[in-house]
Amino acid sequence: MARHFLGLYLLIVLTLAVVSWGQDRVLQAYSNPDTRDDKPMAVALFALANQLHEVPTGRWKDFVAAVAGKTGVDMELFATRDIAGRETLTKLGRGEVAYMQASAGDSWALQRLNDDYVLAVKAFEPAAQRGLLEWSLTMLFYAAIALVLMIWIWPLTRDLRALERAAALFGNRNWSFDAPIGPHSQIYPLARTFRRMAARIDGLIASHKDMSNAVSHEIRTPLSRMQFEIELAQQAATVSDVRHSLSHIKADIAAIDELVKATLGYAILERADVALNIAAHNFTTLIPAIADAVKRDARPDILISAHVQSGADNVRCDVHLFETMLKNLLYNATRYARQEIRVTFETHAGMNRLLVDDDGPGIPEEDRQRVFESFVQLDRTAGRKTGFGLGLAIVKRAIEWHGGEVTASQAPLGGARFSATWPAEPYEGRSGISG
Repeated sequence: MARHFLGLYLLIVLTLAVVSWGQDRVLQAYSNPDTRDDKPMAVALFALANQLHEVPTGRWKDFVAAVAGKTGVDMELFATRDIAGRETLTKLGRGEVAYMQASAGDSWALQRLNDDYVLAVKAFEPAAQRGLLEWSLTMLFYAAIALVLMIWIWPLTRDLRALERAAALFGNRNWSFDAPIGPHSQIYPLARTFRRMAARIDGLIASHKDMSNAVSHEIRTPLSRMQFEIELAQQAATVSDVRHSLSHIKADIAAIDELVKATLGYAILERADVALNIAAHNFTTLIPAIADAVKRDARPDILISAHVQSGADNVRCDVHLFETMLKNLLYNATRYARQEIRVTFETHAGMNRLLVDDDGPGIPEEDRQRVFESFVQLDRTAGRKTGFGLGLAIVKRAIEWHGGEVTASQAPLGGARFSATWPAEPYEGRSGISG
């Protein structure tokens, strides 16, 4: 906003300078450069000088005083040596009327009588009055300033109205922010922020809808099984049958508890006020430790290797979110990998990069964006269920809170590669808003 204010200020100053210069040029072109009318004063001085020449020189002062008393016009007799100014003396020498400005601000008309004396008569200047041309130029002057201001303000007003209409539509649950404001607009940064906010809100609403639908769907199945097992337990004839039904009920309760934990973890990352605990950590030991922990829970035939760039002992991140992100990537890889999973970390050009590769079937190119959406499971054929579709969504939100991004591609091992990148100096107060 300060930049726009400075631009308007400079525009007004430039307009004032240009219009003032133009007004002066017009006045100089259509006005008489010598605004003083010397003819009446010259006639009066010539007549008075002729009368003085008929009077002896010794009586000139008395004669001038008498004429001044009768006419009421201030006039005096000066010695030529008392007159200063080369231009004034030159004009007097040519017999022309010269003017002298007194210290009190009065103007005196001078006429040379002889080599010794100069007659001075106080000149009366008519009050300056503005003519039609001057009034017209003045009105044009202010009209030009008003026009420049209007030209500068009108696009701003137009864009503000468009922004207001778009915000009003969004507030009426339209959930789309469409304001036709170009990148050269003065409020484009504000409109861009509104667009990001609208996209973030729209994403949250869609995520909450998906979460509600998915949770209700995921809970319905174990609840139905629990109800069935309870009925079987009520009709059981032996204690072993009751225990068998109770074990199934316990497994369904554990599944519901796992769903609730995953949903709550994702909901926390969807909040707008997550505070990151950024600190420096030694990734040369942290990443292998996380990989070993996942390997103990994975199939015994899977090989998980970690390759960390040397010197990565001072990497800044939120270690809790990083551990969650890496574990989700590794657990996701263990579901599809045939034999090998490879973890790679490196830092280059101020960016951290984490790679998780596997030798599984990979991800189709058309699904590589959708796989990071919440409650999306690509492989559910033949009744196969692998988690709740929140692991990669949590990874995406965790890396976005660090100011980075995660992508899916094909790995050199033949399977899927997940690449997470974030700044080496993540901003601790990052809002996580993207769009």
